[in-house]
Amino acid sequence: MPNLLLVEDDANLGSLLQEYLTDKGFPTDLATDGQKGWQSFVDKEYDLCIFDVMMPKKDGFSLAKEVRMSGRDVPIIFLTAKSMKEDTMQGFRAGADDYVTKPFDREELLLRIEAILRRYKKQPDSQEATKIFIVGQYTFDYSHQQLTANEKSARLTSKESELLKLFCQNLNQPISRSFALKTIWGDDSYFNARSMDVYITKLRKYLREDPTIQIMNLHGEGFKLMVG
Repeated sequence: MPNLLLVEDDANLGSLLQEYLTDKGFPTDLATDGQKGWQSFVDKEYDLCIFDVMMPKKDGFSLAKEVRMSGRDVPIIFLTAKSMKEDTMQGFRAGADDYVTKPFDREELLLRIEAILRRYKKQPDSQEATKIFIVGQYTFDYSHQQLTANEKSARLTSKESELLKLFCQNLNQPISRSFALKTIWGDDSYFNARSMDVYITKLRKYLREDPTIQIMNLHGEGFKLMVG
């Protein structure tokens, strides 16, 4: 069964929707703010996310952007009391697949969920299926943790593979330090941050044979894997 993540700070509405969707065959986890929603997303695989826009600690737009940066191709529906065109456009720019304005009919939401899930099933992510990435002169086989160039191969550790996969999924795009740490290590503690820096240094050594590849430090922001 498809698993859903519902992030809604209105406890009454959230509980009602969670119970309704679960009864309709869509097991649903409920988080009551954006920060808890992000932690749930990191900890578990979901087939669809439903985010309220106005939430404490992290709003729905920010949460959606982090989900999109994770590289996991998950459809997102926004729930909001706002109906202005500018807010709708901001939602779609943040990566929304649909946008439902409160108050709404639960059956209508259910139909939208079913339609989006059908559409996603027809469009499988071939890159995710093969887990093969091309980076400059290198071929990265994530499934076998193998990095190959010019008939030379290197076997990566699990953490090196996870980190390189995250970079490959966001090629030439910035990745925040906090996002990378929470995605791979589970939290952004000082110890884990120092550990990640060591792994990034190792990845730079693996990739140094191709001068067009660079893992850049973005001051105050994070990192970017640049090719070309």
